[in-house]
Amino acid sequence: MMKQRLSILLLLVIVLAVLPGILSLLGGGYWFRVVTTIGIFAILTMSANLITGTTGLMTLGHAGFYGIGAYTAALLATQMHWPFYLTLPTAGGLTALIGILLALPTMRLMGIYFAVATLGLGEIIHVSLLNWVDFTRGPMGISAIPGMALPGVFGASDLTHYYAVATVVVVTVVVLGRLTHSYFGNALRAVREDDQCAAAMGLGVVKIKIQAFAISCFFAGVAGALWAHTTGYISPGDFRFSESILILAMIVVGGLGSLPGAILGATILLGLPEVLRPIGDYRMIVVGVVMFLSILFLPRGLLGETAVLAVVRRQFGLAWNKTLNLGWHQ
Repeated sequence: MMKQRLSILLLLVIVLAVLPGILSLLGGGYWFRVVTTIGIFAILTMSANLITGTTGLMTLGHAGFYGIGAYTAALLATQMHWPFYLTLPTAGGLTALIGILLALPTMRLMGIYFAVATLGLGEIIHVSLLNWVDFTRGPMGISAIPGMALPGVFGASDLTHYYAVATVVVVTVVVLGRLTHSYFGNALRAVREDDQCAAAMGLGVVKIKIQAFAISCFFAGVAGALWAHTTGYISPGDFRFSESILILAMIVVGGLGSLPGAILGATILLGLPEVLRPIGDYRMIVVGVVMFLSILFLPRGLLGETAVLAVVRRQFGLAWNKTLNLGWHQ
């Protein structure tokens, strides 16, 4: 237990103190925006990983729910002048609600059928954002979205946006980490391995899938709201099918079912092209080779679920043995 607390404390120190210092030394602005984007996609990847990696339901429409969150925050901020601390949870909650309503008919589907259904949902959302001109401004998008600021306390800046995104990343890691390493997480993995067997054991398979989908959509909506506030402009082109494929690639490269793997996958696929920018267009060839080799030689991902679960169980085992030893000596 002490090691877990020290690990969380070390993570907070790195994210909130060490990394901002390094980025400031590198020149600030540009690199803060790069890391902020990586953080937003890390949230997206972790949320999609709950469905695809932990529950075993491949989703190909996650960018659509990301878009719902972004447009919700953008419209609330520009039309109703809501502050960011209200738009973020509202965007997450509305996205979760819409996600449940849209996905409810698909929850009894499995495998490729569920994937195609989510692809259809993603395209429905994208086409709606593109053609509902009176509400979403269509291809023109929404501009002049205010950044994250509190009047009299702090203003909108690259550093402020970094800290806001970093805080949400940490919260997402803690919440999804506790969920996936709980009885609920075990139920999700049971559904992934054999949903009929899980149902025979008394688990409400459809209910569990809906709950997982709602949680995933909530964090996707929050990520979309962060994207809207940090960029100041959004358009339907930000939420195309290609974004869903990118999120899926991050999950596969990092490791299905692994939260650290999801963060690592987002970091590699977004950070590597920026680091390799001096070599021009060749950088995408390097990224493609890295993806190919990682999948070829590490089919479970760079930080697969098995390895991560082994570490967690070992830590819990040490804490459990220590508790037993203390109880025995008393």
